[in-house]
Amino acid sequence: MAFVPEASDTGSRAYAERLERLSGARWKRWLDVQAPYRWNLRRLRLGRTLDVGCGIGRNLAHLPPGSVGIDANPHSVAAARRRGLDAFEPDAFRSVGSGAAPFDALLFAHVLEHLRPAAAEALVAEHLAFLRPGGRVVLITPQEAGFRSDPTHVSFLDLSALRALLARLGCEIERGYSFPLPRSLGHVFRHNEFVVVGRRA
Repeated sequence: MAFVPEASDTGSRAYAERLERLSGARWKRWLDVQAPYRWNLRRLRLGRTLDVGCGIGRNLAHLPPGSVGIDANPHSVAAARRRGLDAFEPDAFRSVGSGAAPFDALLFAHVLEHLRPAAAEALVAEHLAFLRPGGRVVLITPQEAGFRSDPTHVSFLDLSALRALLARLGCEIERGYSFPLPRSLGHVFRHNEFVVVGRRA
């Protein structure tokens, strides 16, 4: 099953252009708002990572060498590739990636909330085939304020839901936490995230 967002907007040129516009805002050039999120990814020491639902490459650009992104939006993939990143649409990835060495980690950052729970679980399960034994799976979803901020969000997945998803897929849960601020602020701070890290058996 390829990653096909249930909200059609996420597959459009307008959606990709919105991501580029938001990431290129002038004030963001002066205030590096993504620095804490980059730090959070670095401290996880993921190794070579498959970034599923990579968008325009915001995380992919800061993952270790050899990392690859997949996204169903061809306009987002094109934007990531213009940045010099290894990004592919799902079918193209399968044609070039099926014979590659397994990845050390899978990253699903702000992806699963765009899917119904069963489809989200199926998406993670499908990509476990590209993960080495003992490799890690990182799930990141928005908290309440962030969830409300985007009409393409369809499923609210908190720490308990993310842990349960990974457990059903046979992954050992390493940790789950709120980032960058305490969980109590997720109702008002739009950029607070749930982060759950699991390990494949």
